[in-house]
Amino acid sequence: MSIDALFSPFSYKNLQLKNRVVMAPMTRAQSDNGVPTQQIVDYYARRAASEVGLILSEGTVINRPASKNIQNIPDFYGTEALNGWKKVIDAVHENGGKMGPQIWHVGDTRSSEDYPLVEMEKASTMTLEDIQDTIAQFAASAKSAKDLGFDVFEIHGAHGYLIDQFFWEVTNTRTDEYGGKTLKERSRFAVDIVKAIRAAVGEDFTIIIRLSQWKQQDYKSRLAATPSEMEEWLLPLKEAGVDIFHCSQRRFWEPEFEGSDLNFAGWAKKITGQPTITVGSVGLEGDFMAAFAGQGTEKADLSELIRRLERGDFDLVAVGRALLQDPQWVKKVKEGNTDELLNFSAESLAVLY
Repeated sequence: MSIDALFSPFSYKNLQLKNRVVMAPMTRAQSDNGVPTQQIVDYYARRAASEVGLILSEGTVINRPASKNIQNIPDFYGTEALNGWKKVIDAVHENGGKMGPQIWHVGDTRSSEDYPLVEMEKASTMTLEDIQDTIAQFAASAKSAKDLGFDVFEIHGAHGYLIDQFFWEVTNTRTDEYGGKTLKERSRFAVDIVKAIRAAVGEDFTIIIRLSQWKQQDYKSRLAATPSEMEEWLLPLKEAGVDIFHCSQRRFWEPEFEGSDLNFAGWAKKITGQPTITVGSVGLEGDFMAAFAGQGTEKADLSELIRRLERGDFDLVAVGRALLQDPQWVKKVKEGNTDELLNFSAESLAVLY
């Protein structure tokens, strides 16, 4: 198996990467009262030194009430937290890496201990003033990322959190301009966020958005049941300013629609013409939900991933648990030392190393 495709450079706007490997965002919740510690600095710097092409941070929250559901999720606002993130990006750059924060609002969710399959509770509906301030705070955090020297940033629009709650007809029952019967109508909140961010950071700074069909509240949920529905979802986001679509699946090898073996990232690229990131159990045999049940996962070969990458289905590959377990994962793959790759242990979720 040739791995040349995985280690070819990638270039888009201001973003210049030495390979196609992305460190997927993974919530660690070990930033003291929202402020990244030296442990966090070292954690990301180790991956940069081990040749990860692009690091995406764990979700970092905006300056809004209820933006986080666990105290030690990191903030991306306020002098103390931003100073902590400055140390992170400086360390990543010193070790030859590129990085972006993932900007987040958890919306109407409970803490991770309550997932999966919780009963949905009715939360208070955001006022239009709440919505406009939330949009402004997303833009403010994105501008801070650029000012601190980050190379890119990502909007978290997936997995049943706030932006995704607007996409989803189960949670968005609004009757004003931010609701609607169609996915396109319910996408207005995300579109307005992207437009505000684009205005704040300029045309050359790369915007990534992470999207998913599945929700933590419903693993089988699908926002777009057909390619035409996916067009109505993704094309307005592209027009608003999204550069790269990060397409989250539980298993990257599963086809998105009948009649084609293209996965979510493959369809997103076909529909929008934009670069895409695939993610979902890369390098491992089973999906990530086993980890939350305390189960480890065996490593897997990369032949199917490489086949799809060489075919041009997607441009970048996000690696989560395999890279969390083994900071040297990229170097081992590059050097052909796949026999040294580690199986994933669920205990790694609680450790920074």
